[in-house]
Amino acid sequence: MKKGLERFMTPFRIIISVYILSMFLFSFLLWLPFSHQDGIEMSYMESLFTSVSAVSVTGLSVIDVSESLSYTGVVFLALAMQVGGIGIMSLGTFVWMLFGRKINLSQRLLIMVDQNQYQFSGMVKLMRGILLLALAIELVGALILGTYYLQHFDTAAEAYYQGSFAALSAFTNAGFDVTGQSLIPFANDYYVQFIVLLLIFAGAIGFPVLMEVREYFTTKSSYFKFSLFTKVTVTTYFLIFVIGAAGIWVLERGMFFEGMAWHEQFFYSIFNSATARSAGLTTMETSSFSLPTLLFISLLMIIGASPSSVGGGIRTTTLAVMFLSIRSFALGKSDVKVFGREIHPEDKQKAFMVLSFFMFGLFLAVTLITAFEQGNPRVELIDIIFETSSAFGTTGLTTGVTSSLSRPSLFLLMLLMFIGRVGILVLLFSVKRKETKSSFRYPTERMIIG
Repeated sequence: MKKGLERFMTPFRIIISVYILSMFLFSFLLWLPFSHQDGIEMSYMESLFTSVSAVSVTGLSVIDVSESLSYTGVVFLALAMQVGGIGIMSLGTFVWMLFGRKINLSQRLLIMVDQNQYQFSGMVKLMRGILLLALAIELVGALILGTYYLQHFDTAAEAYYQGSFAALSAFTNAGFDVTGQSLIPFANDYYVQFIVLLLIFAGAIGFPVLMEVREYFTTKSSYFKFSLFTKVTVTTYFLIFVIGAAGIWVLERGMFFEGMAWHEQFFYSIFNSATARSAGLTTMETSSFSLPTLLFISLLMIIGASPSSVGGGIRTTTLAVMFLSIRSFALGKSDVKVFGREIHPEDKQKAFMVLSFFMFGLFLAVTLITAFEQGNPRVELIDIIFETSSAFGTTGLTTGVTSSLSRPSLFLLMLLMFIGRVGILVLLFSVKRKETKSSFRYPTERMIIG
């Protein structure tokens, strides 16, 4: 029976199970009375939704954190965000090393699955580097923001408390806040926005990219070369960031931006382009945007951040590989080349699967929530499209209807956030049976496509 269980619990299923258990663990901790402020009672449904949103580093919420959670509850929420942001196996590796335990082959395989890597070598070193680098970035961000907040808050303790949580939320792209207003109070404070943007970029660009950048500056070797993954990821991420900012400005220059100074339009555009990719923090009421802009931001949330990062969505490399494949096909080429390298055929297949599953799941979710919310006067179709894109992309932006949704809709959003966190490929591979070679093959026949 033990061997049967071991065969059933593949690394992919173990990762999924661990994330599910962590979501239920934090939901119980957030449900406990001492996690709430005096006079506040939270239902288990509210605690569960908050926990799933935190572990999936999404940020959608049916409660006001600043008014509902005590300092203890905020600590539990921060831990859930840290677990979801850095990853279960990264923190697990740290605990194993802390107690002097060796990381065996099966544990290395779990790390590889959790971080979406392809090889065993260097896994422990990568996890240690990711954890130390992430904590260092969060600490620096907390000190910078906390020190700056001294002029905005009555006590140093409150300033550094707010700064620490804001830095954690920005780096993990979790989107939660303890101000009750996200970053709206700092809508005209470009220093705070700039620091938050840097933290968002650091969390969303991908841990392997950060590790390579660190290696580049520490080794200073003339033989060092960035990997194809880093080149494609960074190029795609910042290209979409620029396109996103330009698109938001074009769509809103005669609407929300009308009458604003150029620098206000500039920062609203770049901040919303960055936060729409996964972060969920905002310097304005998102519902103030026009319908075309909300649809455009929904597209940015669907694209999401980079692989092996804190963000969700289809990921930047998926979009890049699909675009390059279409370009090669249109030019009559069978292979896909970029930066002097050729994309592996299996990676093209994975990109197609991720995009197809995501779009089908998103369409199905929008259809079901639309059916669930029939007769709800506070929820319109654009709200549903925006909310589902935000949940599936683990972004956390909302037009303000989350708390107005029915229980079936909230359960569906939790499912989307969970899938967005563990990753579509991990989910698909979890149902995959062991590959067996066929003893025979059928004749091949062409299909009419398109």
